[in-house]
Amino acid sequence: MKRVILTPNPYRDKSFKYAQAAIGYLQECGMEVRLCLPFDVDKNFELPKNLNFCNLEKELPQADMLICFGGDGTILHASKAATRAGIPILGVNIGTMGFIAELESSELPLLRKIAQGEFEIERRKMLDVTVSRDGTVIQKDVCLNDVVITKGAVARVVRLSVFCDDVEAMELGGDGVIIGTPTGSTAYSLSAGGPIVEPEARVILITPICAHDVQSRPIVASDQRTITVRLERSGKRNAFLSVDGGRALRLGTGDVVRVTRSSYETKLVRLKNRSFYDIVGSKFRNV
Repeated sequence: MKRVILTPNPYRDKSFKYAQAAIGYLQECGMEVRLCLPFDVDKNFELPKNLNFCNLEKELPQADMLICFGGDGTILHASKAATRAGIPILGVNIGTMGFIAELESSELPLLRKIAQGEFEIERRKMLDVTVSRDGTVIQKDVCLNDVVITKGAVARVVRLSVFCDDVEAMELGGDGVIIGTPTGSTAYSLSAGGPIVEPEARVILITPICAHDVQSRPIVASDQRTITVRLERSGKRNAFLSVDGGRALRLGTGDVVRVTRSSYETKLVRLKNRSFYDIVGSKFRNV
């Protein structure tokens, strides 16, 4: 590892104090560091004049690793860019739960291990997401955590049909459904009553959100399945699709969402020898 990109969330890492501390540890070990924003900031947001920010897209092809500072949402956002560039990502938690993050903000001295090659790469499965309307693909995406289809207004019920390999597995009326990876099992799916799943498991989770019937229950399907969700009779009502908590896409009656295992895999950097169950236990004790 020679060149590392740091992508701090400017709204969480106030004054970029954690990013600057990380720069110090990495440069002390002789590493080349680039500082980039993970997303565009508001026009009235003032960046520190003593820091030099580079363009993330231009720096990624020459980088060996990306280190992201923020909550799980920031890390999920940054992981897509890192995955497409074929480089591993290390998350530093400055949020609340931080299941994907490897380090807490108090553990930055451990970054010295990177220069010595004292780390492991953990591969996490991803999902390809395709949205079709009247036979035409209107959106494609890839996700690490989950695909969420939810109702619009608070008082409304959305009706969905869920298929596994073209066989109907569930028809539900309720607040929506979550199609998740094992990585996403500790996110929204868990809050909706889904199981906690080891990241290495070769499965896709289907978790109803506040279903209005007792027959709709979470399903753990093989990751070899094609999961299809169709928005059924909703009249003037719409549903909304969000991939990894990103910008919502409005869905209309008859729209089809197709989810399959992706050829992409997110490479997570691990500096600490911890079991998945150690991580789950420590995170929930801190809630």
